[in-house]
Amino acid sequence: MPWIIYVIIGFVVLILIPMAVKILPEYERGVIFRLGRLTGAKGPGFFLIIPLIDKMVKVDMRVITLDVPSHEAITKDNVAVRVNAVAYFKVVDPIAAKVKVLDHVSATSQLFQDALHNLLTQSARDELVRVDEVSKTLQSRIEQPPRTYGVEVTAVELKNIYFGEKYKCNVCGKEATVMKVGGGTLICCSQGMAKIG
Repeated sequence: MPWIIYVIIGFVVLILIPMAVKILPEYERGVIFRLGRLTGAKGPGFFLIIPLIDKMVKVDMRVITLDVPSHEAITKDNVAVRVNAVAYFKVVDPIAAKVKVLDHVSATSQLFQDALHNLLTQSARDELVRVDEVSKTLQSRIEQPPRTYGVEVTAVELKNIYFGEKYKCNVCGKEATVMKVGGGTLICCSQGMAKIG
C-alpha cells in the first residue's frame, strides 16, 4: 500500500507547486500577507510563497492617467468657468498603496477634483488664463497628500478652460445668473434662488 501514499504525496505536490511559484512582470509588485499579517513586497520576477498561508496582492507600478471630467465652478470675481484637466500619477510604495488606503486611484481622483475646485473658486479669471502657472499650482497642492499612501503625482495639465457669464443651474438645467454674496455664491434662475458654498 505504500505506493498509494506516494501517489497522494505526488498529487498534493503537483497542486501546491503552482500555488507557491509566482512570476511578476517588471511593472508589477506583489504585496504578501501571511495569515493576514503584512510580510512585505516582492517582485518583479520569480519568487516563492507558502501555499495556503501566504496571500499575494498585485500592485501595478505604471503611470496612471486620470482624465478628470468637465468641472464647473465660479471664480472669485463671479465668472463661470468650466475646466477639463488630466493628472498623471504612479505607485512608488506598493505596501502603502494597499495597506493605507482602500483604493489609491479613487482617493487620488477625489483629492485632485477637490484641489481643482478650490483653486478655481479662489482664483480670478485673469489668473486662470495663465494655464502653465495654474497647472503648477494645482500640482503643488496635490503632491503631498497622496505620498502618505504611496502615490506620486508626476504631472498635472489643464486641457481646456471655458469662461462664461452664465452658469448652468443644477436644479432646473437652465442658465442662471451668478453673484457672490458674503461667503457664498448665489445662483438665480427661473426656479428661484439658491445659495451654495
